[in-house]
Amino acid sequence: MIGTLFGNKRGHVHLSFQKDPKSDPTLLIQLATPITGLVREMGCGTIRITLESEKREKKSDLALVEERVWRTYYNGVKCGTATRMEFGDKEWKILKAVEPISMGAGVLPAVAAAADGDEEEVIYMRSKFERVVGSLDSEAFYMLNPDNNGTAPPELSIYLLRM
Repeated sequence: MIGTLFGNKRGHVHLSFQKDPKSDPTLLIQLATPITGLVREMGCGTIRITLESEKREKKSDLALVEERVWRTYYNGVKCGTATRMEFGDKEWKILKAVEPISMGAGVLPAVAAAADGDEEEVIYMRSKFERVVGSLDSEAFYMLNPDNNGTAPPELSIYLLRM
């Protein structure tokens, strides 16, 4: 899977997963954390983002990635909520701009990222992720780093849990 984290310099983190760079996104979540905070944290080492949703009393056919609201934890510290979003023109434009990038991080100029008069640069990070489904109520996404040959833990892990 391809994972993309992006956001305006003064905005929140958006997290998107796609089966391949040209496919429709499977998931788009907006985290309460500012993108600059995530960039700062990633500079310090390994990041574990845990997204927890409430388990329903009645059995539901709702897939885990279709949950709407999540409690968010960074390395075990609660830091607000996250919400599932629908893709709009702005998100599509950003994903199209980074489509040829298989792995990397950078800044999209305001002209490339602008939509509806939004003239702010967009910070992004894109990588391949391994998706591991533990059960109907747990999934994990591990960022794959081609440089470590499997000898080091992933720099970024994202866990989806229904509790």
